[in-house]
Amino acid sequence: MSKNANIVRVRHVMHSRFCRVDGLATVDQALALMREDQALALVVEKRDEDDEYGIVLLSDIAKKVLAPNRAPERTNVYEIMSKPALGVRPDMQVRYCARLFDNFGLTLAPVIDTADEVLGVVSYEDLVLRGLDRRRE
Repeated sequence: MSKNANIVRVRHVMHSRFCRVDGLATVDQALALMREDQALALVVEKRDEDDEYGIVLLSDIAKKVLAPNRAPERTNVYEIMSKPALGVRPDMQVRYCARLFDNFGLTLAPVIDTADEVLGVVSYEDLVLRGLDRRRE
């Protein structure tokens, strides 16, 4: 058995509980998508090949729409997204991903491959609950 067989990578623990959305969608529309797909995050699509992905978490909606009492049907996703989204590679080790999250104050990140496609998302929950469990296998 090779030494690398025990390494747990982001691809092993990521999940697909996210929705893709256009930045012009309203928060109300985005929430409907999230409910339908039981998603934890919105990945905001690039406008063109020179653009970057954005991301919206439920906490962003709570802080930037709910708390200030903004109307979700009149607030666009692009107004509350974080952009550029800091993505992680699918082959990154989970321990380095956890360090990256800590260093940059992240709780969730898109997993982006070398072709610049979003494969999934990974969260602290995935890193801890699924990453540490896989190390024991």
